[in-house]
Parts: sequence; structure tokens; C-alpha cells
Amino acid sequence: MLAGGIGGTTGDMLMHTLDTVKTRQQGDPHFPPKYASMSSSYMTILREEGVRGLYSGVTPAFFGSFPGTLIFFGVYELSKRHMLDAGINPSVTYLTGGFLADLAASIIYVPSEVLKTRLQLQGRYNNPYFRSGYNYRSTTDALRTIVRQEGFSALFYGYKATIFRDLPFSALQFAFYEQERKLAQDWSGTKDLNLGLEILTATTAGGMAGVMTCPMDVVKTRIQTQVNPTSSGQEVRSTEKTLKSDGSRHQSAHPTATNTRTQARPICTSTPSLPRPGATVLDTSSFFTGLKIIYKTEGIIGWFRGVGPRGLWTSVQSGTMLVLYQFLLKKMDSWQTADELQPL
Repeated sequence: MLAGGIGGTTGDMLMHTLDTVKTRQQGDPHFPPKYASMSSSYMTILREEGVRGLYSGVTPAFFGSFPGTLIFFGVYELSKRHMLDAGINPSVTYLTGGFLADLAASIIYVPSEVLKTRLQLQGRYNNPYFRSGYNYRSTTDALRTIVRQEGFSALFYGYKATIFRDLPFSALQFAFYEQERKLAQDWSGTKDLNLGLEILTATTAGGMAGVMTCPMDVVKTRIQTQVNPTSSGQEVRSTEKTLKSDGSRHQSAHPTATNTRTQARPICTSTPSLPRPGATVLDTSSFFTGLKIIYKTEGIIGWFRGVGPRGLWTSVQSGTMLVLYQFLLKKMDSWQTADELQPL
């Protein structure tokens, strides 16, 4: 558990800036998209917001990552060993172990994901360059504001979508990883793989799983970054009145507490920051309906928005996490063996 927690947290912190770029691409309400390619998104955020913009949401990411990965690896190793001892097929064991581990850890990391993605989509406090509907001074202010204005349940927005993303991701990642390690061990003739093979098996397993689950990640990001989605109808009606009165689409860069409470933007890249009358709002009641709406409004490209950063992020994050995990396991095992051999 300790080896997994250290490895997972190190990987998450190392790749946080890339996760910010991915979140901006997936949750961008502008048309045409403000954040297109990965390199241009990096440069835009750096130029307008500085390094702070790239590290938006890093605090909740850290406090969710370490306990979440502790739980994940504890449940994964425990369930995997019990199932293998019971004679269950290894492939089924790895898939099931990943499912169970992620389900157990989700209680911790889903609220941290909500805070992280909203702070990432905000950029930074009073950001004049990106108007997403959020204006939090800090992680603590974000937590208090969300609970006060939207209720405690808002911290679990996108819970089903997160489960639909992370359960198959974890299952595929560890199924690929365990099978690739077995092939690498057979090929090298030893169970102790060298660093190159450790990196290769870990990064390819995470990258393949990340690309395959990108549509689920898009739906998860869109749902979690909506502002009070239940009031969407009210927002559209107020927008219609504004358009009729002055024909403008002006939106304040610094929304007041009152309009923040009622704001709900449509999560669809074919619309500007303010919804036009009749604009499609993402249905949060059904994960599969969300997939369908994104496909209808944006096509297959909509499902794979941010696939480049996600593929790279999951590759490097998984590589860092799993290589560190194996390294620390070996070190801890050697320390334990040395202690047992020492005379009393």
C-alpha cells in the first residue's frame, strides 16, 4: 500500500500540468475552441496565466491521490492474491482486481476530482482570459462555495461517470500490465526485469487503457465542471431575455454570488460561453445519454477531445507509478529480509 501510494502520488504530481491541459481541452466552452493542440494549449495557459495556471487544482489532486492510491493498491493486491489462490483465471483476476480496487478508492478520489477539475477549468482566481463560470479564491473557498451553493452532493457530481471511466481504465491497465510483464519475463528468462522493460510494460499498459477510455473521460469532465446543472433551464430563459433586450452576448468576467448560484452553461463546444436559446445541455442523469449527446453535437471528435494529453498523461503517470511501485517493493522486501537475518 505504501509503495503504491508513493508511486501513484509521484506520477500524478509529475503529470499535473498535462492533466490541466487535457481538462481545458475537454471542458472548453468557446467556439472555435480556445485550446486546440496540446502545445498551443500549454503556450496559451503559460502566456495568459503563468505557471500557476498550469498547476491549478494541484492541492486537491495531492490530497486525493495519496489516500486513494493507498486504498487502491491495498484492495488490488489483496483481491488478486485471493483470486489467484482460488484458481481463478489470471486475466479475469487482474480485470476484477482493478475493478474492485478502483471502486473502493472512488469514495476518496471523486470529491478531489470535482475540486481539481473545477479549479483547472477556472485557471486561477479572477482569470480574465477564460470564463468558465467559476471564481474560487482557493481550494478551501471552492469546497465551501460548492457545498453552500450546490449542496454536499455536488462533490460527487459525475460519480457514475467517473466509475464508468476509471473501472474499465484500471481493469484494462492492470490486465495489460500483468500480461505484458509475464511476456517480458518469459522473453528475458528472469522475473527480475531490467529498468527498460519495466518502463516499457508500464507506459504502454497505461497509454493503451487511457486512449481506449477517453470518451468516458470526456463525459466525466463535462459533467463535473457544469455549474449547478439542475438550473440550466432557468439560465437559458434568462439568456433569451438578455438577447431580446440588448442583442448582446456579454458575460461578466467576475460573476457575483447570485448569478454564480443560477449559472449553468451548456457543455457543447458548438456554443459560445453563454448558451444560445435552445442550446443542448449535457444530460447528467445518464452516462450513456451523455455519450450520445456529445456524439450528436460534436461527432467522434467530441469523444476523443484531449486524447493526446490523456494518452501521454496515462502513459507517463502509469510508468512512474508502476515502476516506482516495483522498485519500492523490492527495496522494502530487501530491508525486511535483512532485518529478519540480523541476530537478536
